[in-house]
Amino acid sequence: MNAVAQRAGWSRLPLRAAAFVVLTCATILGVCGWREWAARDAVLKSAETEMANVARSLTQHAEDSLDLLDTGVVGVVSRLEMDGTEPATIAKLRNLMETRKKAMERVHSFAIIDDQGKWLTAPGTIASTLSDDAFFRHHQLSPKREPFLGHPVKSQLDGEWVVTLSRRFNKPDGSFGGVVLATISSRYLSHFYEQFEIGRNSSVALMHGEGTIIARNPSNEKFTGRSVGDAPLFRDASLQRPAGAYHFKSPLDGAERVSFFKRSGRYPLVLLATVDKDELLAPWRAAAISRMLYVLALVMLIAIIGAVLVRQLQRGQSMAAALVEKEAHFRLLAEGSSDMVTSIGLDERLRYVSPSSARVVGWRPGQLIGTPALAGIHADDLPQVQALVDAMKRGEREEARVTYRNSHRGNGEVWLESTMRVTRKDNGRVNGVVAISRDITEQKKLETRLETLAIEDSLTGLANRRRFDERLREEWARAYRDRSTLALLMIDVDHFKAYNDEYGHPAGDACLRVVAQVIAAEMKRPGDLAARYGGEEFTMLLPNTDAAGCARIGERIRKAIRGAGLVHGSNGTSGCVTASLGGAACRPSLERTAGVATLIEAADQALYAAKQAGRDRLMMSVEVANLPRVAGL
Repeated sequence: MNAVAQRAGWSRLPLRAAAFVVLTCATILGVCGWREWAARDAVLKSAETEMANVARSLTQHAEDSLDLLDTGVVGVVSRLEMDGTEPATIAKLRNLMETRKKAMERVHSFAIIDDQGKWLTAPGTIASTLSDDAFFRHHQLSPKREPFLGHPVKSQLDGEWVVTLSRRFNKPDGSFGGVVLATISSRYLSHFYEQFEIGRNSSVALMHGEGTIIARNPSNEKFTGRSVGDAPLFRDASLQRPAGAYHFKSPLDGAERVSFFKRSGRYPLVLLATVDKDELLAPWRAAAISRMLYVLALVMLIAIIGAVLVRQLQRGQSMAAALVEKEAHFRLLAEGSSDMVTSIGLDERLRYVSPSSARVVGWRPGQLIGTPALAGIHADDLPQVQALVDAMKRGEREEARVTYRNSHRGNGEVWLESTMRVTRKDNGRVNGVVAISRDITEQKKLETRLETLAIEDSLTGLANRRRFDERLREEWARAYRDRSTLALLMIDVDHFKAYNDEYGHPAGDACLRVVAQVIAAEMKRPGDLAARYGGEEFTMLLPNTDAAGCARIGERIRKAIRGAGLVHGSNGTSGCVTASLGGAACRPSLERTAGVATLIEAADQALYAAKQAGRDRLMMSVEVANLPRVAGL
């Protein structure tokens, strides 16, 4: 049944591959189309940002220009209300206004109009009155003193389009006295807007709050004074905010535009900066067509490759039977091996386990297949094995050998050595790992025993000379770094040769073991080390210990050896086994030219002095006269 299902799966594989190729091509086209549309949106957003900066700058310029006009108007109003409208005052003010007009390019004209609408400062002979003008009627009827911004009108002086800014002035009794008027030329504003190069078909328009165009660039003369108050910008409630982006089809030239509008906070002004949408998108459109041609070429290439792949898959179906036969041979070899053979999938679960698993780990194959392959590995060894498996799954390593501890169903824990190698599909991709594992527990026990023998004295169980030399160098370096002290005791059994001669070598060995036990009992800290230095001589390394501490420990050892009561008839008057001790302590950081040999030499000289002084005693290096001193503490 499984074989039938497998053959059916193989027969459907080319169809699935073809579907995958089609889906890939459609996905590429869809993603590229989406990216091009996003790029188009980015171009429009960038244009909106640029237009927003232009609109804010030009709105500020318009407000500053009107503020400048208003400053001049306020000064004239103050003089009129203080000095009145006498001919002499008017003459002085006319000269003042002419001077200001010449000094400020943006000012078109200044004028004073009396309460009947007649010109008081108009040049030449202008007979008309302004009593019907909107700005005059506004000030005549309203007692408010704020500036009034009028609609654009053609100047009676030269016929040029201007926008008016006016204030009311009062007579001494508070009644309406007239209007002070200042104008700014629409042409000046249009010329100023020419400085902003934002596109060949772009435009900037300054409009009155009700929709009348005050100034425009380009075509200022053509559009100034025209009302666009019926446009959505002035009627749509959603656009009645201080500023915002605005996409529209211009009622003036019919072009689709991307724009940003800004309403003045101080005057009834709206500034609209726009750019032609077709011109804006032209570079994007050209680049998008070029990129999409490349994408279409890529899709065609993928389609061709996909067709070749489908053909190869069809050929691969004929190879499936051969692979099944190879798997059968693999099982035959694996099941005849004494080592445990396992196949691990990319999900790190066991897909095959040979029968020898019952001997190696205590579990039958049926109990292990489908379980996590690394589940039984000791927690301390798991990271190492996991890293190797991950590297092989990524294809970074073809094979590896690793030793680790693994749980055993009946024996608790065993040591295993596994040789692992990756397995690959026909296309070269890694699809799993094959591991051959064998039990090396006995070998590990032997290695551990050999390591112990390499650093331990077989007679006393203390560290041997080799281990002592290694630790002395380590502790010396540590004390040098930490600027701490390091002490050393040299211990020698008195008249030990005579003891051996009198009682025999077996008794001598027993004596050394007792002495070793006494010395080992004084190792109170993890850093302390007792070692057999050679023959009947022992040493004790004491990190972070000064001379006084070294002497206390040495004295306890001496008394304990004497108190052990080992009979020694040849040892003078004591009649028991005793020992002589020499001690030294130093601070390595203060010994610039000294080394570990200096500390050993100092302790050895102290030991020699103890023997010379009669044995069964402790001498410290600082107590020995006429001998080199080692920074004793």
